[in-house]
Amino acid sequence: MDQTRRRRHTGWWLLLAAIVVLTGIAFAIMWRPALAPQATPPSFDQTRIERGANLAHLGMCASCHTADLSRPFAGGKPMETPFGTVHSTNITPDRDTGIGTWTLEAFTRAMREGVSRDGHLLYPAFPYNHYVRMTQADIDDLYAYFMTRSPIAAPPPANEMTFPFGFRPLVGFWNVLYLDDAPWQPDPQQSAEWNRGAYLADAVAHCAACHTPRTKLGGPDIKRQLDGGEAEDWYAPALNRHSPSPLPWTREQLQAYLRTGMAEDHAVAGGPMQDVVMHLAQADAGDVAALAAWTHSHLSQAPLRTTPAQQGGALPEPAADDPDLPRMRLGYELYANSCARCHDVGRAPSSGTALPLQKAIALYDPDPRSLIHIVDSGILPPDGEPGRWMPGFKAILSDEQAGALAAYLRKYGAGQPAWPELDEQIRKARAP
Repeated sequence: MDQTRRRRHTGWWLLLAAIVVLTGIAFAIMWRPALAPQATPPSFDQTRIERGANLAHLGMCASCHTADLSRPFAGGKPMETPFGTVHSTNITPDRDTGIGTWTLEAFTRAMREGVSRDGHLLYPAFPYNHYVRMTQADIDDLYAYFMTRSPIAAPPPANEMTFPFGFRPLVGFWNVLYLDDAPWQPDPQQSAEWNRGAYLADAVAHCAACHTPRTKLGGPDIKRQLDGGEAEDWYAPALNRHSPSPLPWTREQLQAYLRTGMAEDHAVAGGPMQDVVMHLAQADAGDVAALAAWTHSHLSQAPLRTTPAQQGGALPEPAADDPDLPRMRLGYELYANSCARCHDVGRAPSSGTALPLQKAIALYDPDPRSLIHIVDSGILPPDGEPGRWMPGFKAILSDEQAGALAAYLRKYGAGQPAWPELDEQIRKARAP
């Protein structure tokens, strides 16, 4: 018994020593000096401010840093992560609660290293692992833009992190694993337009942040770059040869989609992608064309395949010998009564009708969450913006009905195998 106790006692001391050592290493990784505050705000050339405004649109900065549309860039927007809720910070030039005392050096350090002016590490919900590859000229322009916004006093709410992730030194370990500060390099084999799109996609628009899977530690899974990820509980489809799109994309379609949220033969933008489109609609058209060129070069690697999307028209009744016939009949009845009136007609640019569902990418995704959210919440354009509209059905469909509709659309709309754990996914998506 004494030996057993001694072993346990020694084990606890070893564990405590390991925690102390790791904590010391974490603090060493974490520690950064506070930078002196800026005494007086600098002045900026209007051209730089305009270039910074374009970069802010391309980077969708307002999407995360605006909780209240009447208070742009004042932060406070909650962002749910697997590690807790992070609230975005105030990036207006307010001197007390924003970045009004930040020098360009402090702003650059935040963009490249994820370190605040006072020296604490920023959570990587702020995608500094992408911004680190921005040119200094672009960071300068972005700084000029934010420092000339209207200052708004708005301290962010406290973050609500799951233990132990509220311990900021852990972010230092994350940086060791995932913060690559190698400068972005153009590809000499590609055109100037493609390289511009590649730079914007990687460094500014951080497309891979949503469209690349993440590891258990929340970092990008580089071995599966652009293989599909998630954003705000929506599935973000792969942008490479693994794209689930039932029809191939053209560059012209991609450019229209990125500017308007809609393209011929493809579904309208929904969920977080609506915010992306809203900002890209205000960005330089040439930059959006470059993004489309880069995106198309990856999507064009997807093999051509035969899908029901080539046919269109009304979806069929379930086969009489379907092994899941009762569920499929229920799904078909719901489709016929709630969906067919708009979707069977097909979409024309000036019509109020909808895309044939055989062409809807959400039916082909390897993950049902996007379809679940579309059925539940519909498609609503951003406040004050024109766009396609679809009602949500969460209030009138039970979990059983929503599952039957999704299962029917997956099988008879896309001709794809059943989603695993569909019912569980519906329960999670609908949980209060």
